Amino acid sequence: MSEPPRTPNLLAVHRSAPREAEQSLDATDLDLVAALQIAPRTPVNALAAVLGASPSTVARRLARLRRDRLLRVVGRLDWPLITTENPRQVWIRCEPGRSRQVAERLLELDEVQTLLVTTGNADVYCTVYPLRGTDVTELLTRRLPSVPGIVATESQLILRAHSMGQSWRLHRLTAQQEARLREHIDPVTRERLTALEQLSELELRAIRLMADDGRISSAEIARELGVSRSTAYRTAQSLLECGAVWPRVEIEPAVLGYPLNALMSLTLRPQAIPHVLDTLSRHRSARYVSMVAGSASVVHYGVFRDEEDLADFITTDLGAFEGIMTVNTSVAVEVLRRHWTGRDGFRLGPRAEGFLPGGVA
Repeated sequence: MSEPPRTPNLLAVHRSAPREAEQSLDATDLDLVAALQIAPRTPVNALAAVLGASPSTVARRLARLRRDRLLRVVGRLDWPLITTENPRQVWIRCEPGRSRQVAERLLELDEVQTLLVTTGNADVYCTVYPLRGTDVTELLTRRLPSVPGIVATESQLILRAHSMGQSWRLHRLTAQQEARLREHIDPVTRERLTALEQLSELELRAIRLMADDGRISSAEIARELGVSRSTAYRTAQSLLECGAVWPRVEIEPAVLGYPLNALMSLTLRPQAIPHVLDTLSRHRSARYVSMVAGSASVVHYGVFRDEEDLADFITTDLGAFEGIMTVNTSVAVEVLRRHWTGRDGFRLGPRAEGFLPGGVA
């Protein structure tokens, strides 16, 4: 069920708009978001049955969230299909007053998956994916550092990702509701693909559609690709069953009452890393938790209700671990991109296309 309301103590100047958006969402809207975060492809009739609302109400609410650019269901492509090696987290220091300018230039790079303007030891934080055809050495040592306004960069190789963006969700629904929703998740039942070349031309064309719209129906795929509905259904199911595409909800956490984004770089004793990774990945704040190679051992990217919530996390939750030697916290003052989806404040902006498999119509 939902957490008790708290009065936020907000500092960032851009947070008033998300608060207005949050207030425009009622309990039905929030329950709908929570349900889609569990099972993004659940049909409208099934969502209505689980939430105790009429199908017309659910359809209308979902259409409004999409129209107002508050929510989008996309498809996350499996790493081996679009990358040549593990992603990097890059921390960037900029010349005074040029952080926003640097960030705007970085938005031009297809390899930049997530981009934040931050405070702390770095001015800009981004996750970089070595896409097919990318020379990662050139990207990290020449293309990125040569962006005007950048003073220094520090990249960390992501060794293991224990929590991904689609794992973060609202905890509003009952255990029974969650169980009913999980019946609509397409489980991975076949061997995962290891290369893009394992996909047929039809699957390549379909995966682009599913990456753009994670709720796309077989009828819509059939119409777009000029194939029968049964062929479209089999193709979509094949992509879901091998984990080539994973539906996920894109919504700015600020809209849901979590406007504070923070990144904690933790230096740990080696023996403490597995336990810390496992525990943090299950924390309610976790958007992205990874083991990295670099100056830190683990990076926890979390979203919080306010500064008090963040302070409690640092002193209580992190403070409970043995083996943490240092904690370095950076706070985002602006989110410009998540999962290749731009942000216009709290609204979803245009989606980059350069990360999608190429060579198909």
